[in-house]
Amino acid sequence: NQCLSCSLLADLQQEMYNHLALYVPRILCLGLSGLLLLAPLEWLLLGEEPAAGLAQLQENNQPSPLCGHVFKVGEPTYSCRECAADPTCVLCMQCFLGSIHKEHRYRMTTSGGGGFCDCGDAEAWKKGPYCQKHTPIENSKDPVAQLPADMVARSYSIFSIILKYAVDLLTWEQEDQLPAELKPLNTSRQSKPLRVQVMHSSVVAHQCFALKALSWLGQIIQYSDGLRRILCQVGLQKGPEGENSSLVDRLMLNDSKMWKGARNIYHQLLMNSLLMDIKYKKIFAIQFAKSYERLQSDYVKDDHDREFSITDLSVQIFTVPSLARMLMVEENLMTTIIRTFVDHLRHRDLQGRFQFDRYTAQQAFKFGRVQSLIGDLKYVLISRPSEWSDQLRLKFLEGLDAFLELLKCMQGMDPVVRQVGQHIEMEPEWEAAFTLQMKLTNIISMIQEWCSADEHVLIEAYRKCLSVLSQCHSSLPDGEQPINLSLAGHSVETFRYQVSQDKVSIHLPVCRLLAGLHVLLSRTDVASRVPEQLPLGELSPPLLIELPLRCLVLCAQVHAGMWRRNGFSLINQIYYYHNVKCRVEMFDKDIIMLQAGASMMDPNHFLMIILSRFELFHIFSSTDVRKRYREDVVQQNNTLIEEMLHLIIMVVGERYVAGVGQVEPFDEVRREIIHQLSIRPMAHSELVKALPENGNKETGLEGVIDSVASFKSPGVTGRGLYELRREWNKYFNLYFHHYSRADQSKAEEAQRKLRRQNGQDTALPPPIPPPLCPLFGSLVNLLQCDVLLAVEGAVLQWAVEPSGGGWTESMLQRVLHLVGMALLEEQQQLENSSADEDVTFNYTCKITRPGEAPSTSGSVLALLESLQNAPHLEVHKDMITWILKMVTNIKTMRERTSSTSTITISPGQGQEEMLRDKDKAERKRKAEMARLRREKIMAQMSEMQKHFINENKELFQQNLEELVASTSAAAESRRLGGTEHRHLVTCILCQEEQEVKGHGRAMVLAAFVQRSTVLSKNRCRSLPDPERHNPLFMHPDLSLGIHTASCGHIMHATCWQRYFEAVQLKEQRRQQRLRGHTSYDVENGEFLCPLCECLSNTVIPLLPHTPSPDHRFYTHCSHSNLETWLQTTNQQITALHFAHKKHSDGENLYSSSINEMITTFSMSTYKVGLKVNPNEQDHRVPVLSWSTCAYTIQSIERLMMEEDKPLFGSLPCRQDDCLSSLTRFSSACWTAAPLKTIHTHFIRLFAVLVPDSQVENTPCILDIDMFHLLVYSVLSYTSVHSLDQSRRTLVDSGHLHLFHLITVAHLVQILLTSATEEVCMDQDSGGSEEEELTCQLYDTLRKHQGSLLPEVSSGWQLWRSVKAGILPFLRASALFFHYLNSTAPPVDLLVAGPGQWEALCSYLSLPLNLLQLHHSHHTLLEPLIDRWCCHPGVRQTLHGGVIVKFPRESNRLVELPEDYSALINQASSFTCPRSGGDKSRAPTLCLVCGSMLCSQSYCCQTEVDGEDVGACTAHTFTCGAGLGLFLRVRESQVLFVAGKTKGCFYPPPYLDDYGETDQGLKRGNPLHLCSERYRKIEHLWRQHGIAEVIGHAQEANQTLVAIDWQHL
Repeated sequence: NQCLSCSLLADLQQEMYNHLALYVPRILCLGLSGLLLLAPLEWLLLGEEPAAGLAQLQENNQPSPLCGHVFKVGEPTYSCRECAADPTCVLCMQCFLGSIHKEHRYRMTTSGGGGFCDCGDAEAWKKGPYCQKHTPIENSKDPVAQLPADMVARSYSIFSIILKYAVDLLTWEQEDQLPAELKPLNTSRQSKPLRVQVMHSSVVAHQCFALKALSWLGQIIQYSDGLRRILCQVGLQKGPEGENSSLVDRLMLNDSKMWKGARNIYHQLLMNSLLMDIKYKKIFAIQFAKSYERLQSDYVKDDHDREFSITDLSVQIFTVPSLARMLMVEENLMTTIIRTFVDHLRHRDLQGRFQFDRYTAQQAFKFGRVQSLIGDLKYVLISRPSEWSDQLRLKFLEGLDAFLELLKCMQGMDPVVRQVGQHIEMEPEWEAAFTLQMKLTNIISMIQEWCSADEHVLIEAYRKCLSVLSQCHSSLPDGEQPINLSLAGHSVETFRYQVSQDKVSIHLPVCRLLAGLHVLLSRTDVASRVPEQLPLGELSPPLLIELPLRCLVLCAQVHAGMWRRNGFSLINQIYYYHNVKCRVEMFDKDIIMLQAGASMMDPNHFLMIILSRFELFHIFSSTDVRKRYREDVVQQNNTLIEEMLHLIIMVVGERYVAGVGQVEPFDEVRREIIHQLSIRPMAHSELVKALPENGNKETGLEGVIDSVASFKSPGVTGRGLYELRREWNKYFNLYFHHYSRADQSKAEEAQRKLRRQNGQDTALPPPIPPPLCPLFGSLVNLLQCDVLLAVEGAVLQWAVEPSGGGWTESMLQRVLHLVGMALLEEQQQLENSSADEDVTFNYTCKITRPGEAPSTSGSVLALLESLQNAPHLEVHKDMITWILKMVTNIKTMRERTSSTSTITISPGQGQEEMLRDKDKAERKRKAEMARLRREKIMAQMSEMQKHFINENKELFQQNLEELVASTSAAAESRRLGGTEHRHLVTCILCQEEQEVKGHGRAMVLAAFVQRSTVLSKNRCRSLPDPERHNPLFMHPDLSLGIHTASCGHIMHATCWQRYFEAVQLKEQRRQQRLRGHTSYDVENGEFLCPLCECLSNTVIPLLPHTPSPDHRFYTHCSHSNLETWLQTTNQQITALHFAHKKHSDGENLYSSSINEMITTFSMSTYKVGLKVNPNEQDHRVPVLSWSTCAYTIQSIERLMMEEDKPLFGSLPCRQDDCLSSLTRFSSACWTAAPLKTIHTHFIRLFAVLVPDSQVENTPCILDIDMFHLLVYSVLSYTSVHSLDQSRRTLVDSGHLHLFHLITVAHLVQILLTSATEEVCMDQDSGGSEEEELTCQLYDTLRKHQGSLLPEVSSGWQLWRSVKAGILPFLRASALFFHYLNSTAPPVDLLVAGPGQWEALCSYLSLPLNLLQLHHSHHTLLEPLIDRWCCHPGVRQTLHGGVIVKFPRESNRLVELPEDYSALINQASSFTCPRSGGDKSRAPTLCLVCGSMLCSQSYCCQTEVDGEDVGACTAHTFTCGAGLGLFLRVRESQVLFVAGKTKGCFYPPPYLDDYGETDQGLKRGNPLHLCSERYRKIEHLWRQHGIAEVIGHAQEANQTLVAIDWQHL
């Protein structure tokens, strides 16, 4: 047991290699388990029985505070938005639930697999790094020292041997021989390099075992931190070859040569070992950084995804701030990453800029892979340092140099030249450059943040950036012609350059970085404190503004339509330039650069250069203003003038950047939100999209939103919206720089409307701006400089003489805005100045001076006054009034300041108030006048109307009557009961009226028939075999029914046939290749209702109804009691057995067209119900028609019961019409079948109630649904009698007796199945009659069944369960007889409330005590009950069969967890049932039965009717008869599927705190179940509305039709 020496180690290695060489191929090639080889290793390592040894190790182990749980694919991960150091810091579900972060704002996502939980890593969290489970224990002992010395020695040896063996084999490159120690194989195969390698089985066996060995090492070290350390030491120990020779290095450097499985396993091992130990993580990080360049090059050439590459571990290393900074200082990591990146982008133009045009597919693929380097750089920079060392400064600035080199290659890339004359032939490549820009946006922002954290770094960075920019400028083509511009008494030197003729580029990252750094100088006050250290003297403001100005002019010219011939690529570039993803480092920085330039220049010179670049200088400098060009140029110039004025507004007014204006970052976010909500109320997700994200994916929205907006929760549909609070409207700026043109006009309209509603004027003056920072302070002088006044004066002058088309209203609006801004500025300065200060800003004086040459117009103020009442400027009148008020105000303020030293502003305010009140009163008066005028006109109109009606009285009367008659015929019959004779309906296609008559033209109702399992109590029952199945008896579990629904629209049968033929024809005409699926399947008889486009697949004929004289269901019939009726019926049946009389008179009840429609509907139910081809001769046809009638009534009764609606009077018209036509049709459908068939059915049905020796195989009473039996018996009984009307009462009494008999059978059924185990409290109030009779009947049944029925002492409880059990049957029967006989229901059943039972019994002619039925015919019924109970099936079912309890509970959709992450967690542990434990990519939950399925994957496809279908579609056929509701867990999406070709997505019932769904889990906000929305889905399912929803969705969205739903 002493330490093994090196020689012993070598011996052990030799022994083990010999053992492995012998046994690995034998065991693995035979397919035996690798455990046979690993168990001896465990014995050797532990020195005892492994199970006991490992348990001992675990007990003595001090667990690491790091969690290190490696995520499976699709597992939920949580990141705290308040405490995480960056978005890559995540927790697993267990740690999250045990941490403080679950009370914070957090983000929930699903893992792509591979990362691990950061719980316990103090650097990953600003606070709360430990959950309850991983709280660290104070323990500084070395974990290796805790292990027995002999075990340490053994583990060193075993780990080094096994790890070396695994590394040797995984990096082995010869496929037909093994390393020498593992005994060479004798093969005579030539080793030519083949594309497809045939590997020797022994090599494969050893490689497989190597992976098993690595997995084993990963498991063993979980038991002990000491063993983990030993493995880390072994893995990182340098080999004899020196550099890069440790085992871990060898694995890393061979990563791209390995296959996917091998990579996954060793990456997992590295995570479980090196990355879980802080000391070794550091050593590994250094090795990783040293090999970084080579690893990345391997990755770029590799073809596997990033998640299978070793480079993906950068996220685990570079995001740890201390490691990142150490690597930056020691390994110069930042520079390495940037240089590697630049090296991979080799395509340059002559100036050395990146060139992405004509990229081949291979280069594009490579470019995509190279972008991962930018991700690594982002990890390194994501948390800025709070303390700097000299080394860190040095290395960061070195990295910045490299970064500036990268930006220099981007400066001016993809230049464009305006196409004149002819359209561009090929769209140039522009996407790659913008992709690069988007990826770098966050990096550029982060570099600025790092610079702002240290003064020295900031100054150096500014210097470096400036020198790179001057290099870029020096490479600009020289020798441009210098020109001299003069205007309004000022002149400036510049050079000739025209955007519309020369090259111009949108990409100017160096300029923009300098602009960002310039703002930081201002924000950190460096500029004012140490100006001598700054190279401000080297700045040439005209050069600084040159490139950004060109870019902005390019945008203006594109808006003016001057670049149309350059195609879409330029439009797309301009779009992204302004888009929220890029604008922070593009458009915004260009504005800042112009602000920086303007603040260092004479404002007049600045504006003249702008006029020159906009190519507008000649317009304002020429003496004759009207010297414009052709019509199109006028329009073009007008747009350019508007854009230029807008630019000036932005340069002076955009101060919401900390450093330009005196604001905080949250002011900027708040302003963005105010302006977004000024357009319209918005959802949280829309606001987030409209705000730029920082590197941590945060927008700053949450901290601000509640102060400026109020939240409105959503209802059952829609989403929660934020509305702007009223007090923030005054901050609205019409020329907000981030508005697109569409946004601007929407916002303007909304704001004007709001002001009108509040009774204010409609002026939208500029808001009061925040003060500027000192460095940008001189910007305000732009507003009062001579050139701008000349421009303003010129535009106002044009507006005064509106005849020419040389100006536009929006131009004037912008000028008014600029005037307003200047006045506000002056007012602010006056208010804030102290008495002895002189206010330099003197705009009011300047606008009273008349204009100078060349425009000899009056003063700006005079022009405004003349415009105030111009009729053609009514819209701007309020704004001009506001300006003139401001001028008066400021003048009073100035006078007061000059007269007294104290400033009191109140009188001025008073004057303004007075003016405002006067204005308001005037408005009020006008509004009142308008109201009176309106009222007068309305009164006149109403008078004329009355007059007209009186003159044409007869006409109106007649029309009204027709209208009433043609509404809903069914509603009419409901109201008038039996007294209604004519039943008039209107065809929706030809608009003709028609009376419903037996011998008239057939009228039909569009309907949709579908199979249904909504009421099913047994989803395991397999679908019946269509050929052999006999549907005459419905099992009480209702496992499969046929449901009919209708949209309630009526047509002539002939009109419908014509319409359907046209649909068929249209379908055939469409070319074969264009025939995708439509939302309806014509071959299956489907069509859309011509009026409401509701999916239909058949029509129900409308038949006349035969009213019965009394509102009660059958008066006690005059002649027969139950006994004589039974005798008569038995005699009739005997007669029928012997001779089937031919009833000739049965044929002519209905006209041929009605008979044809009866057949049509019968065939539809037959076809859908049995899934067979039509066959009119089949004896099952009438049964299926009765079946759909019974099932539809049952499902509607259940719906109304669930919703607590009254039985009658609460049904919507369409359902009422549907039930009415369906019941009447069912009572008549026997006329279309041979009478013999119907008689046979009646005999079989009757034999269940009154057993008949000649009928065999009757089912037992427990296997029959009594309501179906009632409907079938009643409808077939009619046919037993000849059908002249004199026998009508006989038929009626027969129906009543049948009903009573079946009710007794149902009572017996309920008592047999009630088996009340849970005996409640006995009610000893003395048994009522009901209870006594119930006990009597129950005792009778117990005599037959004996021990199978328990003894029940409580009659009260028995009666209660009977009453509850039979209620659904009675309610359904009431509906059935109501529609069959058109009897009006009693008032008590038209409202919900007490008295239902009594009303039901009276309506159905039943005694209140139902058991009287049994009691009064005791002697007659006893033998029947005796025969029912003696059926062998009864004993069998009671003994061990499936018993259906009454009342059957309504089915509900499965219960979903309140928190969505519980569902994700459940799905992440779900493995595909067919592919050996692989994770399912798209786990999908069936909402009907709760099964989890593996959707959208080939592994789980099965064959249904000869077609391959996915797991969901296959499941719908067993669970929902072809209809399914699923929740796709990873996408948070509800999926509706109907059949193989139809489906749609539906909003899920999970909402975030902002009332929005998150389909695709993109936003990651926590989701919670909204029970109202889930109930809505459930209600849709219960009312059989899913197919209709799918139909409407597919009609509305054609892309849904193209999806292959059957593969989901």
